[in-house]
Amino acid sequence: MQDITEKRLNENNIEFHFIQSNKYKTINIVAKLKAPLERETITKRALLPYILKQGTKSYPTRKELQLKLDDLFGAILSIDGGKKGENHILTFRLELANPKFIPEETSIIKEGIALLSEFMFHPKSKNNAFDEAIFNREKDTLKQKISAIKDNKMQYANMRLIDEMCKDEPYSLHVHGYEEDLNSLTAGDLYSYYQSLLQDNQLDIYVLGDFNEEEIKNEIIASMNRSSVSLLDRRETTKKEITEPQEIIEKQNVQQAKLHIGYRTNTYFKDEDYYALQVFNGIFGAFPSSKLFINVREKNSLAYYASSQMESHKGLLFVFSGIAPEDFEKARDIIREQLTAMKNGDFTEEHLSETKELICNQMLETMDHPQGFIELLYQQVVGEKTIDPDEIISQIKSVTKEQVIQIAQKIEEDTVYLLTSEGGQENE
Repeated sequence: MQDITEKRLNENNIEFHFIQSNKYKTINIVAKLKAPLERETITKRALLPYILKQGTKSYPTRKELQLKLDDLFGAILSIDGGKKGENHILTFRLELANPKFIPEETSIIKEGIALLSEFMFHPKSKNNAFDEAIFNREKDTLKQKISAIKDNKMQYANMRLIDEMCKDEPYSLHVHGYEEDLNSLTAGDLYSYYQSLLQDNQLDIYVLGDFNEEEIKNEIIASMNRSSVSLLDRRETTKKEITEPQEIIEKQNVQQAKLHIGYRTNTYFKDEDYYALQVFNGIFGAFPSSKLFINVREKNSLAYYASSQMESHKGLLFVFSGIAPEDFEKARDIIREQLTAMKNGDFTEEHLSETKELICNQMLETMDHPQGFIELLYQQVVGEKTIDPDEIISQIKSVTKEQVIQIAQKIEEDTVYLLTSEGGQENE
């Protein structure tokens, strides 16, 4: 087990999370900006990481930025965006060598924090707008990324499943944004939006490693101006009543059909029975020993792949499978049978304990990596529940067969989505 604790405090409108550990030779600083998913901002937020990584006020090109990182003993600086539940998160990551391992090097943390702050708060700009050439180039890069989703059929099928399943819910918004919104966006609009999000998004900063808390906190506060913050209102997760599952069949020129099914788990990260849901997912479809893999792929040779995945903040469960177009109904029915088997308790105590072991090992592996550990802790901010990672492991270990059966009863099929070939089989 890990002997690592998280210390939280709020100062200067920043939520600090300090995690002391001498296990790592680096110091990891991660800043996360969180806001509700909204159509009018999703494309702007999707474009920002592409532009911000191109340079800052003092290091106006990628090359100059990289040279500065090299000066800091090969520090690593990155940014990305993504959605968790009905929130959009921008994540800035900085990994620094711990000065304790570099003789006579005392300024690395100060310089590293100054660089992270500049990366976030002082991007390359001119006359209250992002650099026009960079803006136009990166807009094209994002357009290509949006367009490429159509060619990645697995990714496309998952996007279409969520489109249909979560219609009129914020979760259906595309994390890469929309090409039509990009067309009308200007460098000035985006810069102005970025300045506002720096002040109205919730900012959580994680520091993980062996470090002086007071020193790091003071450096961050001095370099990041969050004095006039007006935080966005929190929003409850949208919940949907299912009257009857829907079936969507879409035809394209594909050789392998994609059968993706979406379920409502009616269980969320903050719920007491969430751990039973994790174990359910492990037995149902998350591992090669799971029911989906064994029954859909191995026994019946119906799928090239078959697995399940949870979205814990939105209360969703997805099944992904790649099948021959003519096997649609058979594969769909066998997937449904696996859920019925879970509801009926048709799994052994041995399978239960093996799955719990696999989940705990996976968690320990995640906690072994600084970035993985921080993501694990940030789940708690998004999920509005504070729980020690060791406690999560002991909760998983204590899940009973009866609890897994109970959680299975709550799961409802919402949408079956099939992407099949032009001559693919439809319902009789």
